[in-house]
Amino acid sequence: MAEIVLEKKPEPAKLRIYIGAAPGVGKTYLMLNDAYMMRHQGGVDVVIGLVDSHGRKETEEQIRDLEVVPLKVIPYRGVNLKEMDVDAIIARHPQTVVVDELAHTNVPGSKNRKRYEDVQELLDAGINVMTAVNIQHLETLNDAVNRSANTTIRETVPDSFVKRADEVVNVDLTVEELRNRLRAGKIYAPEKVEQSLANFFRKGNLNMLRELSLRTTAEQVSNRASEYRRTQGLEQAPIPEKVMVCLSPRPGTERLLRIGARIAGRLATNWYAVYVTPPDDKGHSDPEAFHRVEEYMRMARDLGAKVVQLTDRNVADALIRFAQQENISHVVFGQSARSRWDILWHGSVLNRFLSEVRDVTVQVVPMQKPLRRA
Repeated sequence: MAEIVLEKKPEPAKLRIYIGAAPGVGKTYLMLNDAYMMRHQGGVDVVIGLVDSHGRKETEEQIRDLEVVPLKVIPYRGVNLKEMDVDAIIARHPQTVVVDELAHTNVPGSKNRKRYEDVQELLDAGINVMTAVNIQHLETLNDAVNRSANTTIRETVPDSFVKRADEVVNVDLTVEELRNRLRAGKIYAPEKVEQSLANFFRKGNLNMLRELSLRTTAEQVSNRASEYRRTQGLEQAPIPEKVMVCLSPRPGTERLLRIGARIAGRLATNWYAVYVTPPDDKGHSDPEAFHRVEEYMRMARDLGAKVVQLTDRNVADALIRFAQQENISHVVFGQSARSRWDILWHGSVLNRFLSEVRDVTVQVVPMQKPLRRA
């Protein structure tokens, strides 16, 4: 009787992404150092597909004796430009390839439009990829970063591509360390330092980017751990936590947003800022309140929330329906001081929500009573 031999399917190629809050934190430096250690200590066949050192000597030195696949020359508007040679890497077929600047847009005439598409092709060919990207290039964070940094970031990577990574490495520096590196000329040329310190490298902007980077990495680790438990049958994967902040036009709502962002950060989860308007409300009846809500929505996006606008004549109904549909686990409400008669006569959104929605943690934040005009 003939023996049947089943061929073992090769494991899918692995993707490792190095994420940082800003240029200069050391993503490429660490990635090259890890590649060198993999080759010389682990015996891994690793090559460099493309590395952009941005003229930083200490980064260039990390290439050492690693094999570099020559770039492909592409004529464009009378000039010869260079891009990563995907076909040459696939023909060489190393175990692992280093590909820098994941969000890069390729020169017209290249095989793929974006570098992350090059990376996907390498993965499909069975080659492990190590790559790097700054947090501001994630598609869903682009608007928030544009507003905070007062700059336009045109090159983005879909969040779905980052979420398919097998490993995400957060390359972190404190804000002061990063600004000191900039002052020392280790990131940009001296003539760009002062302008950078006043714009993109402002402390407030860097703190926001650093928080987003840490939260993105934590979320990725949590999702991977949950998926592993599920596939291995170790235990039932827990239902992911979700946070909802209930927006209102009242002054002081920014405090709710900060609390919601902190809760979401601790839980490493997504969060929503939800505002309910009646069908016929165009903001004309109270322009001041309308502008406050717009500002709260901008702030929510800057803090990483997904802003949701609902239309309903009954605020409580809309919030209850959304919380149940999205399986919200944590809710942040603002509560102003009201008389018992006022609550009995007009009702309370909070009381109604508590009576209808179960198994939800509700945090009630006292709101400052607006000052009466003289």
